[in-house]
Amino acid sequence: MPNSHHSNDPEMRSYVGAIDNGTTSSRFLIFDEMGHLVIGHQLEYRQIYLHPGWVEQDPMDILGSVVSCIDGALRKFGLQGHDIRKFKGIGITNQRETAVVWDRTTGKPLHNAIVWSDTRTKDIVTRLAESSDKGTDALKEVCGLPITTYFSAVKLRWLLENSPKVKEAHDNGNLMFGTVDSWLIYNLTGGAEGGIHVTDVTNASRTMLMDIKTLQWSDECLEFFGVNKDILPEIKPSSTLFGTVNCVGLDEIKNVPIAGCLGDQHAALVGQHCFEAGEAKNTYGTGCFMLFNTGEKYITSNNGLLTTVGYQFEGEPASYALEGSIAVAGSAVKWLRDNMGIIREAEEINALAAGVPNNGGVVFVTAFSGLFAPYWRPDVRGCILGISQHTTKHHLARATLEATCFQTRAIVEAMNADSSTALKTLRVDGGLSNSDICMQIQANTLGIDVSRPQMRESTALGAATAAAVHLGIGIWKGGFKAFAERTREAKEVLQIFTPEISEKERDEQYELWQKAIEKTLS
Repeated sequence: MPNSHHSNDPEMRSYVGAIDNGTTSSRFLIFDEMGHLVIGHQLEYRQIYLHPGWVEQDPMDILGSVVSCIDGALRKFGLQGHDIRKFKGIGITNQRETAVVWDRTTGKPLHNAIVWSDTRTKDIVTRLAESSDKGTDALKEVCGLPITTYFSAVKLRWLLENSPKVKEAHDNGNLMFGTVDSWLIYNLTGGAEGGIHVTDVTNASRTMLMDIKTLQWSDECLEFFGVNKDILPEIKPSSTLFGTVNCVGLDEIKNVPIAGCLGDQHAALVGQHCFEAGEAKNTYGTGCFMLFNTGEKYITSNNGLLTTVGYQFEGEPASYALEGSIAVAGSAVKWLRDNMGIIREAEEINALAAGVPNNGGVVFVTAFSGLFAPYWRPDVRGCILGISQHTTKHHLARATLEATCFQTRAIVEAMNADSSTALKTLRVDGGLSNSDICMQIQANTLGIDVSRPQMRESTALGAATAAAVHLGIGIWKGGFKAFAERTREAKEVLQIFTPEISEKERDEQYELWQKAIEKTLS
Protein backbone atom coordinates (compact mmCIF):
# COMPACT_ATOMS: atom_id res chain seq x y z
CA MET A 1 0.00 0.00 0.00
CA PRO A 2 1.17 3.59 -0.50
CA ASN A 3 3.04 5.03 2.46
CA SER A 4 0.63 7.92 2.99
CA HIS A 5 -0.96 8.50 6.38
CA HIS A 6 -4.70 8.44 6.64
CA SER A 7 -6.45 11.68 7.29
CA ASN A 8 -6.69 12.90 10.88
CA ASP A 9 -9.74 14.91 9.90
CA PRO A 10 -12.80 12.81 10.84
CA GLU A 11 -14.77 14.59 8.10
CA MET A 12 -12.38 13.18 5.48
CA ARG A 13 -12.49 9.59 6.70
CA SER A 14 -14.33 6.89 4.79
CA TYR A 15 -14.60 3.13 5.22
CA VAL A 16 -15.37 0.07 3.13
CA GLY A 17 -16.35 -3.40 4.35
CA ALA A 18 -15.56 -6.88 3.05
CA ILE A 19 -17.73 -9.94 3.52
CA ASP A 20 -15.40 -12.96 3.46
CA ASN A 21 -17.36 -16.21 3.38
CA GLY A 22 -14.89 -19.09 3.71
CA THR A 23 -15.49 -22.84 3.76
CA THR A 24 -15.82 -23.08 7.54
CA SER A 25 -16.44 -19.52 8.74
CA SER A 26 -17.67 -16.08 7.70
CA ARG A 27 -16.02 -12.77 8.49
CA PHE A 28 -16.75 -9.10 8.01
CA LEU A 29 -13.73 -6.79 7.94
CA ILE A 30 -13.77 -2.99 7.77
CA PHE A 31 -10.92 -1.08 6.09
CA ASP A 32 -10.24 2.65 6.15
CA GLU A 33 -9.60 4.84 3.10
CA MET A 34 -5.89 3.92 3.16
CA GLY A 35 -6.56 0.17 3.07
CA HIS A 36 -5.70 -0.34 6.75
CA LEU A 37 -7.74 -2.91 8.67
CA VAL A 38 -9.88 -1.22 11.33
CA ILE A 39 -12.02 -3.97 12.85
CA GLY A 40 -13.50 -7.38 12.06
CA HIS A 41 -15.84 -10.06 13.32
CA GLN A 42 -15.75 -13.82 12.58
CA LEU A 43 -18.11 -16.75 13.15
CA GLU A 44 -17.76 -20.42 12.32
CA TYR A 45 -20.76 -22.26 10.93
CA ARG A 46 -21.89 -25.85 10.63
CA GLN A 47 -20.50 -28.38 8.16
CA ILE A 48 -22.79 -31.32 7.33
CA TYR A 49 -21.22 -34.70 6.52
CA LEU A 50 -24.06 -37.11 5.67
CA HIS A 51 -21.89 -39.76 3.98
CA PRO A 52 -18.17 -40.26 3.23
CA GLY A 53 -17.14 -37.74 0.58
CA TRP A 54 -20.28 -35.63 1.05
CA VAL A 55 -19.88 -32.05 2.32
CA GLU A 56 -22.95 -29.82 2.71
CA GLN A 57 -23.86 -26.51 4.33
CA ASP A 58 -27.25 -25.01 5.16
CA PRO A 59 -27.56 -21.83 3.02
CA MET A 60 -29.48 -20.20 5.89
CA ASP A 61 -26.50 -20.88 8.20
CA ILE A 62 -24.20 -19.19 5.66
CA LEU A 63 -26.49 -16.16 5.40
CA GLY A 64 -27.06 -15.99 9.16
CA SER A 65 -23.33 -16.07 9.87
CA VAL A 66 -22.69 -13.23 7.39
CA VAL A 67 -25.47 -11.01 8.77
CA SER A 68 -24.25 -11.67 12.34
CA CYS A 69 -20.65 -10.85 11.35
CA ILE A 70 -21.69 -7.56 9.71
CA ASP A 71 -23.75 -6.65 12.79
CA GLY A 72 -20.92 -7.64 15.17
CA ALA A 73 -18.26 -5.69 13.27
CA LEU A 74 -20.47 -2.59 12.99
CA ARG A 75 -21.15 -2.69 16.75
CA LYS A 76 -17.40 -2.74 17.46
CA PHE A 77 -16.93 -0.04 14.83
CA GLY A 78 -19.44 2.20 16.63
CA LEU A 79 -17.97 1.46 20.07
CA GLN A 80 -14.58 2.63 18.76
CA GLY A 81 -16.17 5.99 18.06
CA HIS A 82 -16.39 5.69 14.26
CA ASP A 83 -19.26 7.32 12.37
CA ILE A 84 -21.43 4.75 10.61
CA ARG A 85 -22.33 7.41 8.02
CA LYS A 86 -18.73 7.22 6.78
CA PHE A 87 -19.26 3.57 5.85
CA LYS A 88 -19.43 3.81 2.06
CA GLY A 89 -19.70 0.34 0.57
CA ILE A 90 -19.25 -3.44 0.67
CA GLY A 91 -17.26 -5.98 -1.32
CA ILE A 92 -17.96 -9.70 -1.20
CA THR A 93 -15.57 -12.62 -1.49
CA ASN A 94 -16.60 -16.22 -1.12
CA GLN A 95 -15.79 -19.92 -1.23
CA ARG A 96 -16.12 -20.79 -4.90
CA GLU A 97 -17.91 -23.62 -6.78
CA THR A 98 -20.23 -24.38 -3.82
CA ALA A 99 -23.68 -24.80 -5.40
CA VAL A 100 -26.83 -23.21 -3.92
CA VAL A 101 -30.39 -23.69 -5.22
CA TRP A 102 -33.47 -21.80 -4.03
CA ASP A 103 -37.11 -21.13 -4.86
CA ARG A 104 -37.82 -18.04 -6.98
CA THR A 105 -41.17 -17.39 -5.24
CA THR A 106 -40.31 -17.96 -1.56
CA GLY A 107 -36.57 -17.22 -1.67
CA LYS A 108 -35.97 -20.32 0.46
CA PRO A 109 -33.31 -22.98 -0.22
CA LEU A 110 -34.50 -26.15 -1.93
CA HIS A 111 -31.52 -28.23 -0.76
CA ASN A 112 -28.41 -27.84 1.34
CA ALA A 113 -25.51 -26.21 -0.51
CA ILE A 114 -23.13 -28.80 -1.99
CA VAL A 115 -19.61 -27.66 -1.10
CA TRP A 116 -16.68 -27.41 -3.54
CA SER A 117 -14.79 -30.29 -1.87
CA ASP A 118 -17.77 -32.70 -2.05
CA THR A 119 -17.05 -35.77 -4.20
CA ARG A 120 -20.48 -37.45 -4.44
CA THR A 121 -20.61 -36.70 -8.18
CA LYS A 122 -17.84 -39.15 -9.22
CA ASP A 123 -20.29 -41.37 -11.16
CA ILE A 124 -21.80 -38.36 -12.94
CA VAL A 125 -18.28 -37.20 -13.89
CA THR A 126 -17.54 -40.63 -15.38
CA ARG A 127 -20.83 -40.69 -17.28
CA LEU A 128 -20.41 -37.16 -18.67
CA ALA A 129 -16.79 -37.83 -19.68
CA GLU A 130 -17.85 -41.01 -21.50
CA SER A 131 -20.47 -39.04 -23.45
CA SER A 132 -17.72 -37.11 -25.29
CA ASP A 133 -14.79 -38.31 -27.39
CA LYS A 134 -12.71 -35.68 -25.54
CA GLY A 135 -13.41 -37.34 -22.17
CA THR A 136 -13.03 -35.03 -19.16
CA ASP A 137 -11.81 -32.26 -21.50
CA ALA A 138 -15.17 -32.20 -23.31
CA LEU A 139 -15.77 -28.51 -22.51
CA LYS A 140 -12.24 -27.35 -21.74
CA GLU A 141 -11.95 -25.26 -24.92
CA VAL A 142 -15.17 -23.45 -24.00
CA CYS A 143 -14.98 -22.98 -20.22
CA GLY A 144 -11.30 -23.64 -19.45
CA LEU A 145 -12.08 -26.45 -17.02
CA PRO A 146 -12.04 -30.27 -17.02
CA ILE A 147 -15.07 -32.25 -15.87
CA THR A 148 -14.42 -33.10 -12.22
CA THR A 149 -16.37 -33.26 -8.97
CA TYR A 150 -14.99 -29.80 -8.11
CA PHE A 151 -17.11 -27.48 -10.24
CA SER A 152 -20.66 -26.21 -9.73
CA ALA A 153 -22.39 -27.54 -12.87
CA VAL A 154 -21.63 -31.16 -11.93
CA LYS A 155 -23.15 -30.55 -8.48
CA LEU A 156 -26.18 -28.91 -10.10
CA ARG A 157 -26.57 -31.95 -12.36
CA TRP A 158 -26.60 -34.18 -9.27
CA LEU A 159 -29.30 -32.01 -7.66
CA LEU A 160 -31.46 -32.17 -10.80
CA GLU A 161 -31.16 -35.96 -10.85
CA ASN A 162 -31.54 -36.61 -7.12
CA SER A 163 -33.84 -33.93 -5.69
CA PRO A 164 -37.43 -34.00 -7.02
CA LYS A 165 -38.02 -30.51 -5.56
CA VAL A 166 -35.07 -29.07 -7.48
CA LYS A 167 -36.04 -30.87 -10.71
CA GLU A 168 -39.64 -29.65 -10.47
CA ALA A 169 -38.58 -26.04 -9.80
CA HIS A 170 -36.13 -26.21 -12.74
CA ASP A 171 -38.77 -27.54 -15.13
CA ASN A 172 -41.45 -25.02 -14.14
CA GLY A 173 -39.17 -21.95 -14.17
CA ASN A 174 -39.14 -21.48 -10.41
CA LEU A 175 -35.51 -22.45 -9.70
CA MET A 176 -32.70 -20.03 -8.91
CA PHE A 177 -29.12 -21.27 -8.89
CA GLY A 178 -25.91 -19.57 -7.88
CA THR A 179 -22.60 -19.82 -6.12
CA VAL A 180 -22.45 -18.44 -2.56
CA ASP A 181 -21.89 -14.84 -3.76
CA SER A 182 -25.19 -14.94 -5.69
CA TRP A 183 -27.05 -16.35 -2.69
CA LEU A 184 -25.65 -13.63 -0.41
CA ILE A 185 -26.25 -10.71 -2.80
CA TYR A 186 -29.80 -11.93 -3.48
CA ASN A 187 -30.60 -11.95 0.24
CA LEU A 188 -28.69 -8.79 1.15
CA THR A 189 -30.60 -6.85 -1.54
CA GLY A 190 -34.10 -7.98 -0.54
CA GLY A 191 -34.41 -11.74 -1.02
CA ALA A 192 -37.87 -12.77 -2.24
CA GLU A 193 -38.85 -9.08 -2.01
CA GLY A 194 -36.85 -7.86 -5.00
CA GLY A 195 -33.44 -9.41 -4.33
CA ILE A 196 -30.99 -9.14 -7.23
CA HIS A 197 -29.76 -12.34 -8.92
CA VAL A 198 -26.18 -11.61 -10.03
CA THR A 199 -22.66 -13.01 -9.95
CA ASP A 200 -19.25 -11.81 -11.11
CA VAL A 201 -17.01 -13.16 -13.88
CA THR A 202 -14.61 -14.90 -11.46
CA ASN A 203 -17.32 -16.93 -9.73
CA ALA A 204 -19.08 -17.63 -13.05
CA SER A 205 -15.78 -18.93 -14.45
CA ARG A 206 -15.83 -21.72 -11.81
CA THR A 207 -19.24 -23.15 -12.73
CA MET A 208 -18.31 -24.86 -16.07
CA LEU A 209 -21.23 -22.93 -17.58
CA MET A 210 -19.47 -19.71 -18.71
CA ASP A 211 -17.64 -19.22 -22.01
CA ILE A 212 -14.14 -18.18 -20.93
CA LYS A 213 -13.73 -15.98 -24.03
CA THR A 214 -17.08 -14.14 -24.19
CA LEU A 215 -17.60 -14.05 -20.39
CA GLN A 216 -21.26 -15.00 -20.93
CA TRP A 217 -23.21 -18.18 -20.20
CA SER A 218 -22.45 -20.79 -22.86
CA ASP A 219 -25.35 -22.45 -24.69
CA GLU A 220 -23.07 -25.42 -25.44
CA CYS A 221 -22.25 -25.93 -21.75
CA LEU A 222 -25.89 -25.47 -20.69
CA GLU A 223 -27.01 -28.09 -23.20
CA PHE A 224 -24.24 -30.49 -22.13
CA PHE A 225 -25.39 -30.35 -18.48
CA GLY A 226 -29.12 -30.11 -19.27
CA VAL A 227 -29.57 -26.76 -17.54
CA ASN A 228 -32.08 -24.00 -18.37
CA LYS A 229 -30.53 -20.54 -18.71
CA ASP A 230 -33.35 -18.83 -16.77
CA ILE A 231 -32.07 -20.28 -13.46
CA LEU A 232 -28.70 -18.48 -13.78
CA PRO A 233 -27.64 -15.08 -12.38
CA GLU A 234 -26.55 -12.15 -14.55
CA ILE A 235 -22.75 -12.01 -14.98
CA LYS A 236 -21.06 -8.69 -14.11
CA PRO A 237 -17.45 -7.43 -13.76
CA SER A 238 -15.84 -7.91 -10.33
CA SER A 239 -15.93 -4.17 -9.58
CA THR A 240 -19.29 -2.55 -10.34
CA LEU A 241 -22.62 -1.84 -8.64
CA PHE A 242 -24.28 -5.17 -7.77
CA GLY A 243 -27.10 -3.69 -5.69
CA THR A 244 -27.76 -1.89 -2.39
CA VAL A 245 -28.32 -3.35 1.07
CA ASN A 246 -31.94 -4.04 1.99
CA CYS A 247 -31.85 -6.82 4.56
CA VAL A 248 -33.57 -7.54 7.88
CA GLY A 249 -31.11 -6.96 10.74
CA LEU A 250 -28.93 -4.55 8.76
CA ASP A 251 -31.02 -1.35 8.93
CA GLU A 252 -27.93 0.68 9.92
CA ILE A 253 -26.43 0.20 6.46
CA LYS A 254 -29.63 0.18 4.40
CA ASN A 255 -28.98 1.41 0.83
CA VAL A 256 -25.18 1.07 1.18
CA PRO A 257 -23.88 -0.14 -2.21
CA ILE A 258 -22.46 -3.63 -2.78
CA ALA A 259 -19.82 -2.71 -5.36
CA GLY A 260 -17.30 -5.56 -5.42
CA CYS A 261 -17.48 -9.33 -5.80
CA LEU A 262 -14.78 -11.94 -6.44
CA GLY A 263 -14.26 -15.61 -5.66
CA ASP A 264 -11.89 -15.91 -2.71
CA GLN A 265 -8.77 -16.87 -4.67
CA HIS A 266 -9.29 -14.10 -7.19
CA ALA A 267 -9.80 -11.60 -4.37
CA ALA A 268 -6.44 -12.69 -2.91
CA LEU A 269 -4.83 -12.11 -6.34
CA VAL A 270 -6.16 -8.51 -6.22
CA GLY A 271 -5.31 -8.10 -2.52
CA GLN A 272 -1.73 -9.21 -3.23
CA HIS A 273 -1.56 -6.67 -6.11
CA CYS A 274 -0.71 -9.33 -8.70
CA PHE A 275 -1.72 -7.01 -11.54
CA GLU A 276 1.13 -7.86 -13.94
CA ALA A 277 1.32 -10.93 -16.18
CA GLY A 278 3.78 -13.38 -14.62
CA GLU A 279 2.93 -12.55 -10.98
CA ALA A 280 1.50 -15.29 -8.77
CA LYS A 281 0.07 -15.79 -5.29
CA ASN A 282 -0.64 -18.90 -3.22
CA THR A 283 -3.38 -18.87 -0.59
CA TYR A 284 -3.07 -21.47 2.18
CA GLY A 285 -6.57 -21.95 3.58
CA THR A 286 -8.73 -25.08 4.00
CA GLY A 287 -7.32 -25.99 0.60
CA CYS A 288 -4.44 -24.29 -1.17
CA PHE A 289 -4.83 -22.29 -4.35
CA MET A 290 -2.23 -20.73 -6.62
CA LEU A 291 -3.17 -18.20 -9.28
CA PHE A 292 -0.69 -17.05 -11.94
CA ASN A 293 -1.69 -13.87 -13.79
CA THR A 294 -1.48 -14.36 -17.59
CA GLY A 295 -2.78 -10.86 -18.43
CA GLU A 296 -5.46 -10.33 -21.09
CA LYS A 297 -4.48 -13.63 -22.73
CA TYR A 298 -6.07 -16.87 -21.60
CA ILE A 299 -3.78 -19.89 -21.74
CA THR A 300 -5.12 -23.42 -22.08
CA SER A 301 -2.99 -25.64 -19.86
CA ASN A 302 -1.31 -28.79 -21.14
CA ASN A 303 -0.14 -29.66 -17.64
CA GLY A 304 -3.26 -30.18 -15.53
CA LEU A 305 -3.93 -26.56 -14.56
CA LEU A 306 -7.17 -24.61 -14.88
CA THR A 307 -7.82 -21.56 -17.05
CA THR A 308 -9.82 -19.03 -15.08
CA VAL A 309 -10.69 -15.32 -14.98
CA GLY A 310 -8.35 -13.52 -12.57
CA TYR A 311 -10.53 -10.42 -12.17
CA GLN A 312 -12.30 -7.75 -14.21
CA PHE A 313 -12.71 -4.12 -13.23
CA GLU A 314 -15.56 -2.16 -14.82
CA GLY A 315 -14.61 -0.71 -18.20
CA GLU A 316 -11.45 -2.86 -18.38
CA PRO A 317 -10.79 -6.16 -20.19
CA ALA A 318 -10.68 -9.26 -18.01
CA SER A 319 -7.33 -10.45 -16.71
CA TYR A 320 -6.93 -14.22 -16.94
CA ALA A 321 -5.00 -16.64 -14.75
CA LEU A 322 -3.78 -20.20 -14.60
CA GLU A 323 -4.78 -21.92 -11.39
CA GLY A 324 -3.48 -24.88 -9.48
CA SER A 325 -5.77 -26.16 -6.72
CA ILE A 326 -4.86 -28.38 -3.76
CA ALA A 327 -7.89 -29.89 -2.03
CA VAL A 328 -6.32 -30.29 1.43
CA ALA A 329 -4.00 -27.82 3.21
CA GLY A 330 -5.21 -26.30 6.48
CA SER A 331 -7.81 -29.05 6.75
CA ALA A 332 -4.95 -31.57 7.22
CA VAL A 333 -3.86 -29.63 10.32
CA LYS A 334 -7.48 -29.70 11.49
CA TRP A 335 -7.47 -33.49 10.92
CA LEU A 336 -4.40 -33.86 13.16
CA ARG A 337 -6.25 -31.85 15.82
CA ASP A 338 -9.83 -33.13 15.60
CA ASN A 339 -9.49 -36.71 14.31
CA MET A 340 -6.11 -37.81 15.65
CA GLY A 341 -5.81 -35.67 18.80
CA ILE A 342 -2.09 -35.10 18.12
CA ILE A 343 -2.47 -31.35 18.75
CA ARG A 344 -4.98 -29.34 20.78
CA GLU A 345 -4.65 -26.06 18.88
CA ALA A 346 -3.77 -25.70 15.19
CA GLU A 347 -0.78 -23.46 16.03
CA GLU A 348 0.89 -26.31 17.97
CA ILE A 349 1.85 -27.98 14.68
CA ASN A 350 4.64 -25.41 14.22
CA ALA A 351 6.50 -26.31 17.42
CA LEU A 352 6.00 -30.01 16.73
CA ALA A 353 7.32 -29.76 13.17
CA ALA A 354 10.27 -27.64 14.33
CA GLY A 355 11.21 -30.35 16.84
CA VAL A 356 12.91 -32.45 14.12
CA PRO A 357 15.35 -31.36 11.38
CA ASN A 358 13.53 -33.38 8.67
CA ASN A 359 10.60 -35.74 8.11
CA GLY A 360 12.59 -38.88 9.04
CA GLY A 361 11.51 -40.49 5.77
CA VAL A 362 7.78 -39.99 6.48
CA VAL A 363 5.67 -38.77 3.55
CA PHE A 364 1.99 -37.88 4.03
CA VAL A 365 -0.16 -37.70 0.87
CA THR A 366 -3.18 -35.79 2.21
CA ALA A 367 -5.69 -36.96 -0.42
CA PHE A 368 -8.72 -36.95 1.90
CA SER A 369 -11.02 -36.09 -1.01
CA GLY A 370 -8.83 -37.16 -3.91
CA LEU A 371 -6.08 -35.11 -5.52
CA PHE A 372 -6.66 -31.88 -7.42
CA ALA A 373 -4.07 -30.20 -9.71
CA PRO A 374 -2.10 -31.33 -11.53
CA TYR A 375 -3.24 -34.94 -10.94
CA TRP A 376 -7.07 -34.70 -11.03
CA ARG A 377 -7.81 -38.02 -9.36
CA PRO A 378 -10.92 -37.76 -7.16
CA ASP A 379 -10.86 -41.53 -6.58
CA VAL A 380 -7.57 -41.77 -4.65
CA ARG A 381 -7.30 -41.65 -0.86
CA GLY A 382 -4.63 -40.39 1.49
CA CYS A 383 -1.71 -42.43 2.77
CA ILE A 384 1.26 -42.11 5.10
CA LEU A 385 4.44 -43.81 3.92
CA GLY A 386 7.87 -44.40 5.46
CA ILE A 387 6.83 -45.01 9.08
CA SER A 388 9.39 -46.80 11.28
CA GLN A 389 9.85 -47.41 15.00
CA HIS A 390 11.68 -44.09 15.13
CA THR A 391 8.73 -42.11 13.77
CA THR A 392 7.23 -39.59 16.21
CA LYS A 393 4.39 -37.10 16.12
CA HIS A 394 7.07 -34.49 15.25
CA HIS A 395 7.77 -36.27 11.96
CA LEU A 396 4.06 -36.58 11.16
CA ALA A 397 3.53 -32.86 11.90
CA ARG A 398 6.39 -31.93 9.59
CA ALA A 399 5.16 -34.30 6.86
CA THR A 400 1.70 -32.67 7.11
CA LEU A 401 3.13 -29.22 6.37
CA GLU A 402 5.41 -30.64 3.66
CA ALA A 403 2.44 -32.21 1.84
CA THR A 404 1.09 -28.77 0.90
CA CYS A 405 4.57 -27.52 0.00
CA PHE A 406 5.35 -30.49 -2.28
CA GLN A 407 1.98 -30.20 -4.06
CA THR A 408 2.69 -26.48 -4.51
CA ARG A 409 5.98 -27.39 -6.22
CA ALA A 410 4.12 -29.71 -8.62
CA ILE A 411 1.83 -26.80 -9.52
CA VAL A 412 4.71 -24.32 -9.94
CA GLU A 413 6.45 -26.74 -12.31
CA ALA A 414 3.22 -27.07 -14.35
CA MET A 415 2.82 -23.28 -14.43
CA ASN A 416 6.40 -22.77 -15.56
CA ALA A 417 5.83 -25.29 -18.37
CA ASP A 418 2.53 -23.72 -19.49
CA SER A 419 3.65 -20.10 -19.35
CA SER A 420 7.25 -20.57 -20.56
CA THR A 421 8.23 -18.17 -17.77
CA ALA A 422 9.87 -19.40 -14.58
CA LEU A 423 8.32 -17.98 -11.43
CA LYS A 424 10.92 -15.98 -9.45
CA THR A 425 9.00 -15.17 -6.26
CA LEU A 426 5.83 -16.65 -4.75
CA ARG A 427 3.53 -14.30 -2.81
CA VAL A 428 1.66 -16.05 -0.01
CA ASP A 429 -1.34 -15.46 2.27
CA GLY A 430 -4.01 -17.41 4.17
CA GLY A 431 -4.01 -19.08 7.59
CA LEU A 432 -1.18 -21.55 7.07
CA SER A 433 1.08 -18.79 5.69
CA ASN A 434 1.29 -17.48 9.28
CA SER A 435 3.51 -20.49 10.03
CA ASP A 436 7.16 -19.47 9.66
CA ILE A 437 8.31 -23.07 9.49
CA CYS A 438 5.78 -23.93 6.77
CA MET A 439 6.85 -20.93 4.67
CA GLN A 440 10.53 -21.82 5.15
CA ILE A 441 9.79 -25.40 4.03
CA GLN A 442 7.96 -23.90 1.03
CA ALA A 443 11.00 -21.78 0.04
CA ASN A 444 13.26 -24.83 0.48
CA THR A 445 10.94 -27.01 -1.62
CA LEU A 446 10.61 -24.50 -4.48
CA GLY A 447 14.14 -23.10 -4.52
CA ILE A 448 12.77 -19.54 -4.88
CA ASP A 449 11.92 -16.73 -2.45
CA VAL A 450 8.56 -16.83 -0.67
CA SER A 451 7.18 -13.35 0.03
CA ARG A 452 4.68 -12.77 2.86
CA PRO A 453 2.98 -9.38 3.31
CA GLN A 454 2.73 -7.77 6.73
CA MET A 455 -1.04 -7.49 6.27
CA ARG A 456 -2.20 -11.07 5.69
CA GLU A 457 -5.88 -10.35 5.00
CA SER A 458 -5.31 -10.38 1.24
CA THR A 459 -8.64 -12.00 0.37
CA ALA A 460 -10.80 -9.50 2.28
CA LEU A 461 -8.61 -6.61 1.08
CA GLY A 462 -9.16 -7.73 -2.52
CA ALA A 463 -12.95 -7.62 -2.09
CA ALA A 464 -12.72 -4.22 -0.39
CA THR A 465 -10.46 -3.01 -3.23
CA ALA A 466 -12.99 -4.07 -5.89
CA ALA A 467 -15.74 -2.09 -4.11
CA ALA A 468 -13.57 0.93 -3.30
CA VAL A 469 -12.22 1.29 -6.87
CA HIS A 470 -15.80 1.47 -8.16
CA LEU A 471 -16.80 3.94 -5.43
CA GLY A 472 -13.63 6.08 -5.76
CA ILE A 473 -12.66 5.93 -2.08
CA GLY A 474 -9.30 7.04 -0.66
CA ILE A 475 -6.22 5.41 -2.22
CA TRP A 476 -8.51 3.74 -4.75
CA LYS A 477 -9.62 7.03 -6.36
CA GLY A 478 -9.06 7.46 -10.08
CA GLY A 479 -10.00 3.96 -11.21
CA PHE A 480 -8.21 0.64 -11.50
CA LYS A 481 -5.31 1.67 -13.75
CA ALA A 482 -4.33 4.56 -11.46
CA PHE A 483 -4.51 2.31 -8.39
CA ALA A 484 -2.47 -0.47 -10.05
CA GLU A 485 0.20 2.09 -11.02
CA ARG A 486 0.39 3.37 -7.43
CA THR A 487 0.85 -0.16 -6.06
CA ARG A 488 3.79 -0.67 -8.44
CA GLU A 489 5.49 2.42 -7.02
CA ALA A 490 4.72 1.62 -3.37
CA LYS A 491 7.20 -0.15 -1.11
CA GLU A 492 5.28 -2.86 0.71
CA VAL A 493 6.54 -4.30 3.98
CA LEU A 494 7.28 -7.94 3.19
CA GLN A 495 8.88 -10.85 4.98
CA ILE A 496 11.03 -12.90 2.60
CA PHE A 497 11.81 -16.59 3.16
CA THR A 498 14.90 -17.64 1.20
CA PRO A 499 15.82 -21.26 0.35
CA GLU A 500 18.23 -22.75 2.93
CA ILE A 501 18.96 -26.19 1.45
CA SER A 502 21.00 -27.33 -1.56
CA GLU A 503 19.44 -28.17 -4.91
CA LYS A 504 20.54 -31.79 -4.42
CA GLU A 505 18.73 -32.08 -1.08
CA ARG A 506 15.68 -30.33 -2.51
CA ASP A 507 15.44 -32.74 -5.45
CA GLU A 508 15.98 -35.81 -3.24
CA GLN A 509 13.09 -34.74 -0.99
CA TYR A 510 10.83 -34.08 -3.97
CA GLU A 511 11.72 -37.43 -5.53
CA LEU A 512 10.53 -39.15 -2.34
CA TRP A 513 7.25 -37.22 -2.62
CA GLN A 514 6.82 -38.21 -6.28
CA LYS A 515 7.33 -41.89 -5.40
CA ALA A 516 4.65 -41.55 -2.71
CA ILE A 517 2.28 -39.99 -5.26
CA GLU A 518 2.92 -42.86 -7.70
CA LYS A 519 2.04 -45.40 -5.00
CA THR A 520 -1.10 -43.47 -4.10
CA LEU A 521 -2.24 -43.20 -7.73
CA SER A 522 -1.70 -46.92 -8.35
